[in-house]
Amino acid sequence: MALDILQVAIVLVLLLLLVKPVGTYMAAVFMGKRTWLDPVLNPVDNAIYKVSGIDPNQQQRWPAYVQAMLLTNLVMFVLFVLVYMLQGLLPLNPDSIGPVAPWLAVNTAMSFITNTNWQNYGGENTLSYFSQMFAIIYPQFTSAATGLACGIAFIRGLGGSTNLGNFYVDLTRAITRIMLPIAFVCGVVFVGLGVPATFEGALQVNTLNGPLAAQTATTSPDQSSADATPPTETAQGQQTITRGPVAALASIKHLGTNGGGWFNANSAHPFENPNPISNILENVLMALLPMGLIYTLGIMINRRKQAATFFWVMSGFFVVFLLIAYAGEIQGNPLLTSIGLDPSQGNLEGHELRFGQGLTALFVTSTTAFTTGTIDAMHDSLTPLASLTPMSQMLLNMVFGGKGVGFINLLIFAILGVFLTGLMVGRTPEFLGKKIEAYEVKLAAAAFLVHPMLILFFMAATFAFSLDLSSISNPSSHGFSEVMYMYTSMAANNGSAFAGINGDTNWFNASGTVVLALGRYVSIILMLALAGSMAAKKEVPMTVGTMRTDGRLFGGVLAGTVLIIGALTFFPVLALGPIAEHFAMWAGQTFS
Repeated sequence: MALDILQVAIVLVLLLLLVKPVGTYMAAVFMGKRTWLDPVLNPVDNAIYKVSGIDPNQQQRWPAYVQAMLLTNLVMFVLFVLVYMLQGLLPLNPDSIGPVAPWLAVNTAMSFITNTNWQNYGGENTLSYFSQMFAIIYPQFTSAATGLACGIAFIRGLGGSTNLGNFYVDLTRAITRIMLPIAFVCGVVFVGLGVPATFEGALQVNTLNGPLAAQTATTSPDQSSADATPPTETAQGQQTITRGPVAALASIKHLGTNGGGWFNANSAHPFENPNPISNILENVLMALLPMGLIYTLGIMINRRKQAATFFWVMSGFFVVFLLIAYAGEIQGNPLLTSIGLDPSQGNLEGHELRFGQGLTALFVTSTTAFTTGTIDAMHDSLTPLASLTPMSQMLLNMVFGGKGVGFINLLIFAILGVFLTGLMVGRTPEFLGKKIEAYEVKLAAAAFLVHPMLILFFMAATFAFSLDLSSISNPSSHGFSEVMYMYTSMAANNGSAFAGINGDTNWFNASGTVVLALGRYVSIILMLALAGSMAAKKEVPMTVGTMRTDGRLFGGVLAGTVLIIGALTFFPVLALGPIAEHFAMWAGQTFS
């Protein structure tokens, strides 16, 4: 336990040390201030603007910003669908992988364009190198940059600017000045740690069980070679080792809070995450931009104390959920303890012994707090108590989140909090020096309600009409949790999975595509509209009756609002899933 605490503490302290420099750098990038990369990257950016016909000096109000974002994403979505379905005809396919089925191609394209990276497919067995690079790694840059750009636009609106910037400029600068430099350096580090980076195809190797046994095909005189019976091979003694330019994906999938994986086992695979050092680096990369962006917020709106309040509220939730995950994992499963397993080992099913309970619990907490979705242990194998952490963080969707998503969702709770507090004291609520009126409250409420409506509606439809229930591998509460986790992960644009459910069916692919799209774009549109409305308002002077929103009192109000609204919305489904399973497990019942 002492080693677990030490490892987790090292990661958390390292992140706290990086928040200020990363946040300051991002603020300089998006405020147009000079950075040390300008001499190298200014010509690159200008060339991109020129080729694309973009006027970098043109400013956009929120409707134009949203239109540019949607148009860009639509074009890329269509492109990715075509790449998946035509990959058998495209280059860089050394393993001769065939085309992706239409519904799976649509779901995968929507997943990666929305920064969700939910995978209804086995990565190494479904996609060619070309598809992995140009329709997986490429959108991991663009989707991450899209989210970051929209977060920055929202900050500008909060700061009082009715012009939210230029989406194309923000997208370009996010990629060239933030994503690419950090991803390149970390990609090289991952190679040094043992992550593959090659264009060679899969290897067929003999294992310790013995050499490969093969039968030679025969061809009759009147039978063409094309019709000949192909050689058959015994699986015993042979293993297929898949590889590829994995390091490039490993760096951007964590930095961009994308998730997904080259391999179906994701970061639990030793080729994606070879050792505890790579595991720590992946944790740091996941948190780097979301945590730094809160500091960027304080600089750009000139309210650092307000940003600090948001930061510590989010951090408090993060630590509490981390403790829940760790407590659930170290206590283990009493059903296994009863048959003689050592209880001091905790829960080891579906876990990597390379990382231990501490780093595993931290990874589980980080990947759902920062909406990344990558995994270094099977979430389906978490104890019911520990599974409350990833589920609750995705349901609340405000513990840091991705690049902008977390604090945008936190601001929804903040606006609802000041509104409810204002009702209790009989004053018009104010936030960031602006009066919060009916229009802003309606936008915030609508943005909040989209999330639970998507999750609960499609869960209800799945169970009420028995749609593809055969895909659920476990009965009762655990099977219920698998479906809830799937739709929650999609709606939160997270991408992690319980992995006990086969999502590659027409219903889950089609319904998932709808959840992915609405979960991403509806909330962004509503919140940018809210930012435009806030920017158009005149700032009101503070009086003795004004409730400050940048101190411990409001931090408590904000945390209470999150807990009350979140519990009222989601406690019933949690009670039917992991909470019921937890009590059943301790009562000696199983669901197998």
